[in-house]
Amino acid sequence: MHLPAAIAHYVNAENSGDLDSLSGCFAPDATVRDEGSIYRGLAAIRGWKAETRRKYNHTVTPLEVARREGATIMKARLDGDFPGSPVTVQLRFVLEGGKIAALEIGA
Repeated sequence: MHLPAAIAHYVNAENSGDLDSLSGCFAPDATVRDEGSIYRGLAAIRGWKAETRRKYNHTVTPLEVARREGATIMKARLDGDFPGSPVTVQLRFVLEGGKIAALEIGA
């Protein structure tokens, strides 16, 4: 499966737990929507990612990728320390200038 570079970078950062590398895949003013909250900017995204890593100790396995309505949609399996693991989720990425400008995570 071929993932755009920024999304491949995101998956690698997720699976390695390397929070410092997140700035390489997100735009400075990016937004993330996850679990009913919105995180804006690299500092907020880094905080969100540190908290989810601590809580869930999860990994991401891409299953499918498609382009729809100006976004890249990745279906992925999340394995981690949470009820119901593993789960399949949809990650909706909007890419701009080779970086993730927006990410929405949903079931």
